[in-house]
Amino acid sequence: MKSQDIAIVGILLAVGAIARFAALYAPLPPFLVPNFVIVFYCLAIMLVVPKFSQALGIGFIGGIISALISHSIFPPGNLISEPIGAVVCLLVFQALKRTAAAPSIATLLATFASGISFLCVVMLLVMVAPGLLFKAFNYESLYAFFSAMMVMIVIPTAIINTIIAQILYIPASRALSRRS
Repeated sequence: MKSQDIAIVGILLAVGAIARFAALYAPLPPFLVPNFVIVFYCLAIMLVVPKFSQALGIGFIGGIISALISHSIFPPGNLISEPIGAVVCLLVFQALKRTAAAPSIATLLATFASGISFLCVVMLLVMVAPGLLFKAFNYESLYAFFSAMMVMIVIPTAIINTIIAQILYIPASRALSRRS
């Protein structure tokens, strides 16, 4: 990546971290709070269109940020889920970059990929926990947990993230194209 692209990614991840931290303390129900780290790493990926390995790195940095400021069940799960979301964002955006809906679809699918992979990490942790947690759960209760988290957190977050990313993408891409 060029140094200009690194600066853009760094600034957008910083803005995402600040917005995410502020949103965690907003007087809103959790299902109405966007995940600004995902929004801004998706925006960064769509604006600089990095290589696969660079997108993975952007996602990993986003995962570190999310793990540090998260109120989630298992913050280290973000170190797996965010790189997956970033790679999905890159692949979808590259496949659809000639369409106006590319930012929306890429962010939507990236948020779903991140959320689903995070839930899978948490469920695997519960299943392999040495006898402590898994005794309290069975496969039906894990399915119910997964379904409830999808409906209450992942789907609303994906919708809100998609709207925000689409709104921000157009002016951000115009600002960057004027500068070049």
